[in-house]
Amino acid sequence: MAADSEPESEVFEITDFTTASEWERFISKIEEVLNDWKLIGISSGKPLEKGVYTTGVWEEKSDEISFADFKFSITHHFLVQEPNDKDGKEEPVEDALPLPMQDLLCMNNDFPPRAHCLVRWYGLREFVVIAPAANNDAVLSESKCNLLLSSVSITLGNTGCQVPLFVQIHHKWRRMYVGECQGPGVRTDFEMVHLRKVPNQYTHLSGLLDIFKSKIGCPLTPLLPVSLAIRLTYVLQDWQQYFWPQQPPDIDALVGGEVGGLEFGKLPFGACEDPISELHLATTWPHLTEGIIVDNDVYSDLDPIQAPQWSVRVRKADNPQCLLGDFLTEFFKLCRRKESTDEILGRSAFEEEGKEVADITHALSKLTEPAPVPIHKLSVTNMVHSAKKKIRKHRGVDESPLNNEVLNTILLFLFPDAADKLADGFESRTSTSAGNNPPPENEDYNLFSQFKSAPSDSLTYKLALCLCMINFYHGGVKGVAHLWQEFVLEMRYRWENNYLIPGLANGPPDLRCCLLHQKLQMLNCCIERKKARDEGKRGSMPDRSPGATSGDTGKGADHSGDNPDKEKEVGKSWESWSDSEEEFFECLSDTEDLKGNGQENGKKGGAKEGNKESVNLKPEGRLHPHGKLTLLHPGEPLYIPVTQEPAPMTEDLLEEQSEVLAKLGTSAEGAHLRARMQSACLLSDMESFKAANPGCCLEDFVRWYSPRDYIEEEVVDEKGNIVIKGELSARMKIPSNMWVEAWETAKPVPARRQKRLFDDTREAEKVLHYLAVQKPADLARHLLPCIIHAAVLKVKEEEALEDISSVKKIIKQIISHSSKVLRFPNPEDKKLEEIIAQIMSVEAIIARARSLKAKFGVEKCENEEEKEDLQRFVNCLLEQPEVSVIGAGRGPAGSIIHKLFVNAQRVSAVPPLDEELRSVSSEERRLNPGTVSDFPPPTGREVILRTTVPRPATYSKPLPQRMYSVLTKEDFRLAGAFSADTTFF
Repeated sequence: MAADSEPESEVFEITDFTTASEWERFISKIEEVLNDWKLIGISSGKPLEKGVYTTGVWEEKSDEISFADFKFSITHHFLVQEPNDKDGKEEPVEDALPLPMQDLLCMNNDFPPRAHCLVRWYGLREFVVIAPAANNDAVLSESKCNLLLSSVSITLGNTGCQVPLFVQIHHKWRRMYVGECQGPGVRTDFEMVHLRKVPNQYTHLSGLLDIFKSKIGCPLTPLLPVSLAIRLTYVLQDWQQYFWPQQPPDIDALVGGEVGGLEFGKLPFGACEDPISELHLATTWPHLTEGIIVDNDVYSDLDPIQAPQWSVRVRKADNPQCLLGDFLTEFFKLCRRKESTDEILGRSAFEEEGKEVADITHALSKLTEPAPVPIHKLSVTNMVHSAKKKIRKHRGVDESPLNNEVLNTILLFLFPDAADKLADGFESRTSTSAGNNPPPENEDYNLFSQFKSAPSDSLTYKLALCLCMINFYHGGVKGVAHLWQEFVLEMRYRWENNYLIPGLANGPPDLRCCLLHQKLQMLNCCIERKKARDEGKRGSMPDRSPGATSGDTGKGADHSGDNPDKEKEVGKSWESWSDSEEEFFECLSDTEDLKGNGQENGKKGGAKEGNKESVNLKPEGRLHPHGKLTLLHPGEPLYIPVTQEPAPMTEDLLEEQSEVLAKLGTSAEGAHLRARMQSACLLSDMESFKAANPGCCLEDFVRWYSPRDYIEEEVVDEKGNIVIKGELSARMKIPSNMWVEAWETAKPVPARRQKRLFDDTREAEKVLHYLAVQKPADLARHLLPCIIHAAVLKVKEEEALEDISSVKKIIKQIISHSSKVLRFPNPEDKKLEEIIAQIMSVEAIIARARSLKAKFGVEKCENEEEKEDLQRFVNCLLEQPEVSVIGAGRGPAGSIIHKLFVNAQRVSAVPPLDEELRSVSSEERRLNPGTVSDFPPPTGREVILRTTVPRPATYSKPLPQRMYSVLTKEDFRLAGAFSADTTFF
């Protein structure tokens, strides 16, 4: 039994050779991808046009494959070409070479400035690359390289694909590729050599020809001449006489006060360093034949001056330091600061001493003081005296962040009406100092409404520019805090002394502007009201137009030109009727019932209480008759009353009011209360109307206030006459209508005896408190839209001088982007940084244009035609990767480039000469070896060798052969494409 069991214990193994190995699966995956991309079969296409590799569009497709657990990426690079129907219908030429092999000999696209390295080395329009998927992976061993190359060869043989297939080997930074291309009976092998140190015999053309011929191994004698294309690249780094023309601002002049205050209203512009670091000149001999020129280790015919083609590219400095960009960046950094103004300047820096120490409630004490406020002579000295005195108490004079000269200059710039020479005529200027002149209707001026900043001639805009300059030049955040503190003190000084704030448009706050600008406008409204009341005479503020009283647009639309005296009386508002005893006539608090308010007002106004208004009341508060309209019942003329101005509102007050109204809910009681709260202005107007028109009715009021709510129609009376009969609209007849209720509540009280709708004292104190508590970061957030607005205007102004089409497009993008970002409150920092980066990029482009114009002497050129050519050449350098020089070394641009190189060479050899540049010919240089060469040794030498020979045997088919060589200081590379006949070998 034991003997029988021994054979059973042996395991019989069968190796199944039909199971696919990992290598076969890998090949299958490559074939599958090529099939998906429709790269199988004969490739067709038309001959390449000149320069199409640069102007055309390159695209790529990628996929991922794996060999066992090692992942590769496979990428198809191709030039997008228009399909040619005629070519598609034609039958393929028998024994035609594959398209890539034809491209090897094409001379129309040598040395493309922007293309994949394989395009530059082999001139291919289409190829596939297999490379390790991860950047740190590499195929290093020779056996693995051969395995991948075998995979490529088998794939091409199986599929009939005629597109070259490359495999990337070694580390990716070396850009080493091997590959293969197959066609019917032909094959091209793509090989490469990459060395750090170049052998001496390959530094010139004769050595490269030797290695090319030996590689071809052609048995024919004599060999067909080899076609050559040579490019030598020269780099100019030392500009010498052509220094960067941008001069930085003279900070000492600004500090010393030598420059006028207008300098504070301008943003700087331009690069502090040359934004063009290098100029690369490529001299090309595109069509040469072996034997025409000599280039060996002792002699060379390759003189750059004699090269038939010159092309230039410039290397731009990485992130050049630019003034405008620095200003914006530093100002934006303020937004992230956390300190308050008191913490920056010292908490007790602005405390008042002795009797000046006061609670905030004392600010309201002036309301009850009958004595008029003494108005001092307005001057810069008075402006800053109090603040300086307080700062000086706690710190030395020298320790103040801003010195007196700088501060006085800024304050004079912000408040030009404060100059001593204007003090006498100040009274006559107050009516125009608030900006009555109509704003210019142009696109740049109205940019503020898109950016939600402020008009470019406004105080807010100027303040933003001054703070930006102070932040950069005069003490950073401390200087900003100091100026802001002075600004707030000036605002209070103007409020207390009834001086209007200059640089602000008349009227209520403009909601298109930033909140800070609205606050200043609100303060100006308060000053205007207080000034009119304190002076006790005709104010400078126009009456509220009846058409703007409510949402009914039709009110008062038909009586604007009825009375010729209206223009004389348009300035009369209710404050001008007040006398000293009724200066602050406050009837009731805001929380009391409207009915009680009307009764109290009626008592104050001397009106008799009763169910009906007495016609015998004395009319009060009339402005002028309303054209030919008469009261319906008494038949007397209808008078327009003097009404109160509606309370101006800033956007934060409107938002606060809407929140309060929203909290009342949707119940009937809440809706009723909300309607009553919103009808305060309507009630005031009704009371004024009743006082001016005793015996009037609601229909009379509606005819003036909202004409479209009074419907008139022609009817026939009992006698057969056509008469006009009117009645209230349907909405006015709704039971418990707000208008009817308000009319019944309203008493005949003239505007001068009503409770003020707008408490200017309270609102002014609220604004001043709001300004005082702003931190520098809050201030920067408020004013950043103004700074971006100013930067865009500056960039547009500078671009207009240079006329660069690409910059115009970018500026439009900046405006569009900024208007979307800045329109909403608290924009994201990331989006703001993007806007600033866009502005900085435009500044750099304009700086590069100016640098190139200076170097090429565009402005100095006297010949208009040459000047235009040079200007066009400079613009092309900015927008294109490489620009051909018309006329090569003999053209206008070429001669300037030649001079640049000669000057650099002279300076490197001997001290710079003052004599004029004298061109030295190549023959003179050979005769005088001591003469300094016009050009330095070439930084890069590129050579393309091409020929068509039968290979590998004399009876083989003549096939294209190509070798590309590039030699730099740190790199030597040979890239060869050698074709062989696989049928006759």
